[in-house]
Amino acid sequence: MNAVTPIEQGPPEKKETQIIAIYGKGGIGKSFTLANLSYMMAQQGKRVLLIGCDPKSDTTSLLFGGKACPTIIETSSKKKLAGEDITVSDVCFKRDGVFAMELGGPEVGRGCGGRGIIHGFELLEKLGFHDWGFDYVLLDFLGDVVCGGFGLPIARDMCQKVIVVGSNDLQSLYVANNVCSAVEYFRKLGGNVGVAGLVINKDDGTGEAQAFAEAVGIPVLAAIPAHEDIRRKSANYEIIGRPGGEWAPLFEQLGLAVAEAPPRHPTPLTPEGLLDLFSSETVGRGVVLEPASYEDMCGIDAVAARPSLEIVYDS
Repeated sequence: MNAVTPIEQGPPEKKETQIIAIYGKGGIGKSFTLANLSYMMAQQGKRVLLIGCDPKSDTTSLLFGGKACPTIIETSSKKKLAGEDITVSDVCFKRDGVFAMELGGPEVGRGCGGRGIIHGFELLEKLGFHDWGFDYVLLDFLGDVVCGGFGLPIARDMCQKVIVVGSNDLQSLYVANNVCSAVEYFRKLGGNVGVAGLVINKDDGTGEAQAFAEAVGIPVLAAIPAHEDIRRKSANYEIIGRPGGEWAPLFEQLGLAVAEAPPRHPTPLTPEGLLDLFSSETVGRGVVLEPASYEDMCGIDAVAARPSLEIVYDS
């Protein structure tokens, strides 16, 4: 009987990590959404890393009950001054299966936030970012800051897809539309990042965000209601995305949608198209642009003729 030659086993195949950048207007609820989403995904057995990419360093505050997380940039500076090397344990922390860290950034007037983001990712690469074995890496980015570092995941294909968080207000949808424009701009330059969808936060049922999603061609992944219980618990740094809780089904469905939604090519709206999503009472249509004159700028009815300094010679 011939012996069976065993098949040589190579190293285990490394699973592909889904890197997802979440964008939105400052204060729209990205950190709230991501803290609860990452918590629920971890409870579903996924390995999740949440990275705050905001100079305010508040992405992980809800996850850690309001406790500030040492930032990568600040910790790196302190270690460098002490002649020490930064390690993962210095900047990455865990709660109930969720791994989280903050890039951080300069204080007001002391540097460029976008440059801080670029520097932060350079440090992540030195810490072995590309070798980490996570199912999902969620990046929390401001969408209403236009300097280059904040567009890094889109411009450099660092993520597979983008999710925007918005609400039924003009400013948050303006930011969401700008993010869609950025995605399309870099696609034309050869980029591969797409928009997976929109999360509507503080949904009051007026429908503008839903209409925006339909107009640009992206799905609504979840609509988180404007509910007093959610507001109060969020203000108290309480996770509501817990299995078995009142809001668990919402975040369970969002977790599935985030994982499965394919990247799409959005069709950004023109400024006029964005305004058309709102009623005339909301955006003040019918206003006519009236050019200002030099007299208006000086605050007088007419400018008195001034004597000319030109010298005229008699013929």
